[in-house]
Amino acid sequence: MSVDRRDLIAQWAFDTRSVLGRFHVWLEDVEEGWLRGRPDNGVSFVGKALEKSFVMSAAVTALGTKLFGRYGEANGGDKKLVNRVKKDADAISAYAMSEALWHIGRNLPENHAIMISLGEGLMPKAGETPEMGANPLLGFGRVYARPEVATFVTHRVRDLINRPGYGWERFWDDIKAAGITIWGAAVDTLENTSRFAKGSATGPMCVFHVFDQPLNVALPYEGYMGSLCVPNDVVRAATRRSVLVDYLTPRAKILEAIRDAYPDIPPANVHVFTLAGPSREARLRDLWDEWRELGVHVIEDGWMLPAGLAAFTESGTYAPTYSVGTFENGSGERHVVITDGYAASAEAIQAASLDPMRGQHTSLCVFSSRFEASERRERHVMQLDPAADDFATRLAETLGHPVGDADVADYREMIHVAAAAGMPLDKPAFDVSDLFPRKKWQGLAVAGFMLPDPYTGAPGVEDLGNGVYRVTVRAVSEQRTREVRVTLRLMETFEESRRVFSPLLDRLYAGESYRNRAVKVSDSGRIRNELMTWCSSALEHYGDNGMRVHLDQIDESVLPADKREFIREVLHWYKTAHPLWFQWLEIA
Repeated sequence: MSVDRRDLIAQWAFDTRSVLGRFHVWLEDVEEGWLRGRPDNGVSFVGKALEKSFVMSAAVTALGTKLFGRYGEANGGDKKLVNRVKKDADAISAYAMSEALWHIGRNLPENHAIMISLGEGLMPKAGETPEMGANPLLGFGRVYARPEVATFVTHRVRDLINRPGYGWERFWDDIKAAGITIWGAAVDTLENTSRFAKGSATGPMCVFHVFDQPLNVALPYEGYMGSLCVPNDVVRAATRRSVLVDYLTPRAKILEAIRDAYPDIPPANVHVFTLAGPSREARLRDLWDEWRELGVHVIEDGWMLPAGLAAFTESGTYAPTYSVGTFENGSGERHVVITDGYAASAEAIQAASLDPMRGQHTSLCVFSSRFEASERRERHVMQLDPAADDFATRLAETLGHPVGDADVADYREMIHVAAAAGMPLDKPAFDVSDLFPRKKWQGLAVAGFMLPDPYTGAPGVEDLGNGVYRVTVRAVSEQRTREVRVTLRLMETFEESRRVFSPLLDRLYAGESYRNRAVKVSDSGRIRNELMTWCSSALEHYGDNGMRVHLDQIDESVLPADKREFIREVLHWYKTAHPLWFQWLEIA
């Protein structure tokens, strides 16, 4: 090994030592490759050392989830088993990322904090029952920073959530007056969870985006958004025709702009990625037909992507954004890929935030969480005024069918929730800059791959034998795109490493004795963190630091009755045996 390579590994080990130490892994090797830009093109706004730490966080999250997240254990099982494995996998991934961010937070500049603005995993997706959406996640308002800064920001977040009249502008003014810089983040610690649980060969990944300011999201929010992403060349071609490209633009006009931008690409070589499957028929059938009538190819399961792997369309709307653009096939013919349809809000915003980094344009449109109307109607529903006297009439006209009182109340509530969270409902279509208070912003997008990704061609976690694994992470900023492969060695036995990557409450439930193990003051913070990650909807915050846990509010399909009672017993024991360390805890 050359001196330069040893120096590279040593520098990476030094810059990421807090993350490596937390998970008891040894850095054996690092391979860096630049897919866009050069090493001397500058770095993202977070700086060299912190960028490496974020890359390593994604790497250990991908590694821990793949090894200990029950990959493939729901293959062939019923919906109940799939749901259970999904929750266990989400718990491992969310815990690993949260722990990594906690340690990184101690290395942030003194007046800086990372705040989670959007997290993926709170609500059910199409075809899922409500309890299936209650997955462990890193959601709105989680703060990582040095203790004093974290305390101040956390209190302001609680004001934002609980204090009437304390809105986003007041929150933003208080943060600026305190001289604190918040880096906002959008997180999906396990994209394509169902594919992971069922043992699919491609797709699962960890996604973490950090920005130089928080998104102006004022409350926890997860919904759906219409999303259309095209290369910037297409937008420029449309502009020359005085045509606006946004989500409401007729697709025939979009195709004209594509042909203007790329005259050598016929409609048959235009490929549109969109979600598919029976659950999307009502919402997307008209969109599929619109593209197909233009002679455009709507990508189906199994279509071979330029990276040489097959596309899948039952889930996953973030990674396909990396395939947007032109490519040449083996015969030298040019093709272009765009994405269209809709996505969950966190995925949609994450994907849209790649625009300035990848030279593309994404138009967004807030959707409801009902899958009864076509997207042509759906794109207008959330712009209705829920306080209008004729709201019910306008809703029925927009949906194209009569609506009952329960439906009216449901749609009205969805609009109220989206408006309170700060979604730009005053615009029929918008772009991601509308979600940043300063409009201009910088970002760093990091993705760690648990399994091979069809859209980038990145490999998944590779087992090199003897407890050594290679993990691929992609980091994208405006300056450059780099792919890093880190080789990590587990410093403990496999079973001991499972304990290192597992939430404490899960370890205790699996058989570790909470009465006999050595209790540390850090157990208090760990358990608080786990409760916030695992069952945020069952927590009630009060006073300066109090947290009341309502275990009875958690559905049995989310938390089995025996585990719920065991956790109640454990929390009571900690509260009784160590009252000073757990004075923040109250069990309802």
